[in-house]
Amino acid sequence: MITNTIRYELADGIATLTFDEQGSPVNTMCHQWQQDLQAVTARVLLDKEHIQGIVLASAKTSFFAGADLKATMRLTPADAPAVFTEIEAMKRAFRVLETLGKPVVSCINGAALGGGWEVALIGHHRIAVNDPKVQLGLPEITLGLMPGATGITKMVRLLGLMGAQPYILESQLFNPAEAQALGLVHALVDSAEQLRPAALAWIADHPTAQHPWDDKAYKIPGGTPANPKIAGALTVAPAMLKQKTRGLYPAPEYALAAMAEGAMVDYDTALRIESRYLAKLMTTPVARNMINTFFFNMNAIKSGQSRPKDVPRYKPQKVGLLGAGMMGAGIAYAQASRGIATVLKDVSLDKAEAGKAYSHKLTQARVDKGRMGPHDQAALLDLITATDNTADLAGCELIIEAVFEDRALKARVTQEAEPRLAAGGFFASNTSTLPISGLAQASARPEKFIGIHFFSPVDKMKLVEIIRGAQTDDETVARAFDYVTALGKIPIVVNDARGFYTSRTFGTFVMEGAAMLGEGIPAAVIENAGLQAGMPVGPLAVLDETALSLSVHVLDQTRADFAAEGKTYQATPGELLVEQMVKALKRPGRAAGGGFYDYPAGQKKTLWPELKTHFEKPGVAWDMATLKDRLLYRQAVETARCLSEGVLTTVHDANIGSIFGIGFPAWTGGAMQFIYGTGIAAFEQRCAELAAQCGAGFALTDAVKTTLRQHQPTY
Repeated sequence: MITNTIRYELADGIATLTFDEQGSPVNTMCHQWQQDLQAVTARVLLDKEHIQGIVLASAKTSFFAGADLKATMRLTPADAPAVFTEIEAMKRAFRVLETLGKPVVSCINGAALGGGWEVALIGHHRIAVNDPKVQLGLPEITLGLMPGATGITKMVRLLGLMGAQPYILESQLFNPAEAQALGLVHALVDSAEQLRPAALAWIADHPTAQHPWDDKAYKIPGGTPANPKIAGALTVAPAMLKQKTRGLYPAPEYALAAMAEGAMVDYDTALRIESRYLAKLMTTPVARNMINTFFFNMNAIKSGQSRPKDVPRYKPQKVGLLGAGMMGAGIAYAQASRGIATVLKDVSLDKAEAGKAYSHKLTQARVDKGRMGPHDQAALLDLITATDNTADLAGCELIIEAVFEDRALKARVTQEAEPRLAAGGFFASNTSTLPISGLAQASARPEKFIGIHFFSPVDKMKLVEIIRGAQTDDETVARAFDYVTALGKIPIVVNDARGFYTSRTFGTFVMEGAAMLGEGIPAAVIENAGLQAGMPVGPLAVLDETALSLSVHVLDQTRADFAAEGKTYQATPGELLVEQMVKALKRPGRAAGGGFYDYPAGQKKTLWPELKTHFEKPGVAWDMATLKDRLLYRQAVETARCLSEGVLTTVHDANIGSIFGIGFPAWTGGAMQFIYGTGIAAFEQRCAELAAQCGAGFALTDAVKTTLRQHQPTY
C-alpha cells in the first residue's frame, strides 16, 4: 500500500511504515499525511493477525520534521475546534499502533524535531544513528507553540514533571547519545544501514510490547502534583514563568498547565488536555508571529536569500582587526573560536595585548567549568596575534576597522591598513552610524569596501548587520555574508544610510522614551512601559548603557554633516533632552558615573532622584497602553520607512534584525510582523491617532503605506 506520504509493506510478519512525503525534502504532519496515517492504521488493523512487529522508518535524510507550519499560519481562532478534532484523530491513530500488543520500533536515521520526535515516541523501542550532529527534541516553545501530539504527556511520563521541564519549557534539544543517557532512546547504531537489522532483532526477542504507562503498576517518575515536593515546586512555577514571559507568551504557560494537569489524570485524559491547549494556542496571533519569524524568516536568512547569487562560497583564513577595544576584542574572540587566524592591531602593544586578554578571560571561564580543555584554550589564543605594527596585517583577506566613531580617524586607519590586504581582499568598517559610502571615499577600492556592524557584547549578540555602500560590489557583499555565517552569527543585509537599519530604529526607541520624560511622565513609568511591552530593558536604562554622550556625539556629527550640505538638522524632543542631560546636567551615562540612573558601588542601580526635579510634571496624564504603543509603534514606523526607502529590501531582514539587533519583542515576530499581525488598516489608524497626539514620528506617508502592502507575506 503506497500513499502520497507513507509506504506500507508487510513481509515476513514485519509491517514497515516508511514516511516519504512526495515532493518534499522532509516529512511533515501535513493534512495529506494525517489522512494517509488513518488509512495505513486501518490497514494495520486488518493485517493484525499476520503482523509480528512494526517498524517506523524514513526515506528522507532526516526522520521527521514535524508540523506543517504553513497550514498553521492560515489558522484563525475560529478554527480551534477543527484543529482539536484533527489532533485527536492523529493521536487515536498513534494509540492504535501502540496498543496493538505488537512490538513497534522507531528507526531514527536523522533529525526528529517537534512533531517528528512525537512520531518517534510511538515506538516502544527507539533506535537512533549515533551521530552527534543529529538533533532530537521539542523546540515548539521557541516558535510560540507547544508539543501537543503526545509530546508533553509522554515526556512527563518518561522523565517526570521536573525532569521533563527543560525539554518542554526551555526547548532543550539533545543528540542520540544524550537521548540514550536520558532513557529516551534505547539503542544506538553506527549507520542508517544498521537500523533495520537492529529493529528486527529486537522484535524477534520481544513478541509483545507496551509503553510503560500502559502497565497498571506504572508510576510517574518523581511523583504527581499530589507529592508535597512536586506540589511545592508547582506552586511557585507559574509565578517564576510569569516573571520571564511578562504574560506576553502564552506557549510556556499553556505547556506548564498541560504538564501539571496531565500528570493528575490517566494517560488518555492527559492527551485530551494537551490537545485542547494546543488547539487554542495554534490559533493565537503570537504563535503566527513567532512561526513567521523564527521559522520562515530565519530559514530565509540561513538559505542565503539576502546573499547575492552566483558568487562562490568563501571563508577567510586570516582577518585583521584595527582597534583592540571592546568591539575589536570581541570580534577577535568570535573569529578565533571559529578557527580564523586573527591579527589584532592597536596603537600600542599593551592595548593590543589587553584586547587579546579578553579572549583569555572568556575561555578561562569555560576551562574552569570543564567545558573546554587547556589545549583547546591555548590553540584558540594562538590564533590571535596582538600587535602595534601595521606590517603584521600583510596577507589578511579581510581587514575590519573597529576604531572610535570619528570620520577622520577611520579614514586614516583605512589608508594605512588597506595596502596590506592580500590580493582580492576586502575592507570593512564596524561603524554603527556613519554612512559607508562616505567612509569608502578613503578607500583606494570603494567597490571592495563594506560595513560589517557587530553588536556589543560580540560574544553574546548573534546579529551582524552588513551594509552595502553605493559602490560595494556583489562579490564583497556575498563574501561578507559568508564571513558572518562562518562566525556562526546571523547576517542581515541593508543598504547605506545614516544609522543603517538597526541604529536608526533603535534610536527611535530610546529617543521616544527620552521624549516622554521631557513631557513630564515619571521615569519609572517609562521604564515599566518598555518592560511591559516586551523590550528587554527600558529606554532610559539602554541610553545609560550605550552612553548619552555617544548619542550627543552622533547628534553633533549629524548637524555638522547637514551643515556641510547647506541644510539644518531638526533635532527631535528626545535628542534635545539627552543633549540637556549631557551638556547642562553633566550626566553622560553609566561609564562616566551616571546618567538617568545612579550606580552606587556594590548595589543595584536606582533612577537619578533629580529627574523628578528637572523633568517630572505632577499634573501630566498618561496611560500605560498608549506608552507601550508609542515605544513599539515608533520602531515599527521607522522600520516601514527603512523598507520604503530601500535601506531594507526584505521583510525577513527587518524582522530578524529588529529582534536580534535591537531587542524588539519576540512575541510580535519582529517590527514588520508586528504591523502585519496587527493588520495594516488597524496599524495605519493607530499611527494616525499617535501622530496627532505625539508628533510626526508616527506619520505614515503614502509611499510607506504602499510598501506595507507590497511586502505583505502570504501563506
